Amino acid sequence: MKILVISDIHANLTALESVLSDAGNSDAIWCLGDLVGYGPDGNECVSRIRELPNLLCVRGNHDLAICGDADLGVFNHEASEAILVSRRMMTPDTLQYLRSLPEKLVSDLVTLIHGSPRNPVWEYILDTGIAAENFSGFNTQLAFVGHSHLPLAFTVNPANGFVERSYRLAGVPLTITTRAILNPGSVGQPRDNDPRASYGVFDPESMTWEIHRVPYDIPSVQQRIINAGLPEKHARRLSAGW
Repeated sequence: MKILVISDIHANLTALESVLSDAGNSDAIWCLGDLVGYGPDGNECVSRIRELPNLLCVRGNHDLAICGDADLGVFNHEASEAILVSRRMMTPDTLQYLRSLPEKLVSDLVTLIHGSPRNPVWEYILDTGIAAENFSGFNTQLAFVGHSHLPLAFTVNPANGFVERSYRLAGVPLTITTRAILNPGSVGQPRDNDPRASYGVFDPESMTWEIHRVPYDIPSVQQRIINAGLPEKHARRLSAGW
C-alpha cells in the first residue's frame, strides 16, 4: 500500500505538479496543511488538492491566516505581507474550502496535524525536547506533521524511552518499529538547503517511511511571485532552499 504524504505546498503549483507526477499512483493522499501562503498559485493549488482521490487534509497556520482567522502579529513582516496580498487573490470558493479543513484527523494508526499533537496549527517540532513533550499529546503509534519544512523523524528508542531525531535523506527508507513523529518536508518551500520539492511515502503494511525529492522549474515560480506583487524574499529563497 502506498500513501503519499505532502505538506506546506504554499501556493506553488509547479512544485506540486512535479511531486504528483513523480509520486505516480497512490492508494491515498494525506496533506498536512499550508496549501496557501508565500507563493502565487493559491487558488490553483487548492483546486488541485481538492480533486485528488482518497484525500485527507488538515489546515495549517497560513491557511488559517489567509482566511482572516489568525492574528498577523505572530508572523514576520514578509510573511504578513504575503498573507495580505494572498487574501486579495483568493476566490470565495477557495476560502470556503480552507475554512472547512479540520485541525486534526485521527485513525487507529495515525494522527495527522500541521504543527504538533498538542498544538495542531502553531507549534514547530524541531528538536527532541519538544518532540518528547508531544508524544503524550496523541494516542496513535504515529503522528505526521508539517510546519517546519524539514524532513525530520522523531522516534522513541524502546530500550531507554529516549526520543531520537534524524534528518531523512531521500531514498533511504525508515522501517518503523516504535512510536514516531514524521515530517515529509515541504513541497513548495523547502528549508533544508535543498531546493527540490520534498514529499514522503508511507506504507502501513510494511511500516516503512521514505522521503523523496524532485526538481521543478523554480525560475517560473519566482517570476510569478514577483508578478503577483508578493515579497521578493519568497522568490529568492526558493533557489537555495532556505
